[in-house]
Amino acid sequence: MTAVLELERGARGVVRLTLNRPQAHNALSPELIEALEGAVGSLKDDAALRALVLTGAGASFCAGGDIKAMRAMVAGTRSERMARSTRFARLLAAIRALPAPVLARVNGPAYAGGAGLVSVADIAIASQEARFGFTEPRIGIAPANISPYVLARIGVTATRRLFLTGQRFEAAEGLRIGLYDRVVAADALDAAIDAELEAILQCSPAALAACKRLIAEVPHQDGEAAMAFTSTLLADLWETEDAREGIAAFNEKRKPRWAQKD
Repeated sequence: MTAVLELERGARGVVRLTLNRPQAHNALSPELIEALEGAVGSLKDDAALRALVLTGAGASFCAGGDIKAMRAMVAGTRSERMARSTRFARLLAAIRALPAPVLARVNGPAYAGGAGLVSVADIAIASQEARFGFTEPRIGIAPANISPYVLARIGVTATRRLFLTGQRFEAAEGLRIGLYDRVVAADALDAAIDAELEAILQCSPAALAACKRLIAEVPHQDGEAAMAFTSTLLADLWETEDAREGIAAFNEKRKPRWAQKD
């Protein structure tokens, strides 16, 4: 793994990715995006993965796009700009598509693309020190790649005001609009993340992957299609080792031993 991104494999299948450009507030340079692509790509088929925690080194979570790289984009060709934009869009989609839960440990400010990384997570917990903003219009661009995830997370009304003003906002406001799930004191952030992880690790990995599919696909289906999809998914789950083990463990009043090791 390159120096701009740290990958740490912990116990019980928990992986932590730390954006490691603290001197640049973990801005998304081309090198960091490439490192994230490689890490996420290696995890998508990792049967041992139970949860991914995304965080930043130092005082910031992620300041968004790297301004120096943006200068090169302004001077470059349209095809280069399209390639860069598409690359970041695909990275966000790959993070969202991971079968295991993704947690954003928001240790500090998260602006523009950094706020997008918060939006793409399944669970987001922020320190009271965190600050946010979709600040792209202040430098002449728009939060285009992140918009599907921001809209899905906080809704059209909140998105409209924040996109059209580029205003920065504090933790309490982000919690109110639903950008993240909890706000805690800085010294309680790790404990809050650990509590979420402990709850996740009690669940079947196969069932959680199925839950992520439900969340992603059911909102886009009509009644008949939704019934067919959900009925098939549940029937498939009933045939898994995890379902047999989970029901047996409940009846025997013991902890389940999931097919993927704890």
